[in-house]
Amino acid sequence: MTSSRPAPVEQAVLADAVALHELRRQIEDWLGALGIEQWGHGHVSRQEITEQIQAGQWHLVRDPSMGVAAAARRLWADPEVWGADDTPAVYVHGLMVHRGAAGRGLGSFLLDWAAERGRAEGAEVIRLDCVESNTALRTFYQRQGFQEVGRRDFDGLWYSATMLEKTLQPESPLASRQG
Repeated sequence: MTSSRPAPVEQAVLADAVALHELRRQIEDWLGALGIEQWGHGHVSRQEITEQIQAGQWHLVRDPSMGVAAAARRLWADPEVWGADDTPAVYVHGLMVHRGAAGRGLGSFLLDWAAERGRAEGAEVIRLDCVESNTALRTFYQRQGFQEVGRRDFDGLWYSATMLEKTLQPESPLASRQG
């Protein structure tokens, strides 16, 4: 990104599947080199990403020099991690920032964007999870206002996950009338 303000968030299209899959693989390699067990190498296939794009889940920020600079999935339910829960919530998965765009605030930007969209759709909280042993990511999420609210073990299928959420304050009537 050449300016201090990120490009707008776009809904991914099918043509983005290859770039999203490649970004995921690059981040898997980077995390693995750091000894961080966040995502298993090759855990998500290009076909799965294609299906998730078709379901309208992937959103991204583009950069002219690198293509997809950051991306995340936005969901309205996550029974696999959070179980059956009637709390109106928006869920974020697969938050990725291209290493060439690291440090530019794109992760925070996408989380704020997802929270805003969730609030607009009636969500009371924004939720996400990460591998329990990834203390750097847990600290990042806490700095974004998320609180740890639980843990989920997956009986050897995945790593233990820390569940985090942040309450979304209702939009004030004044703010909704301004633009």
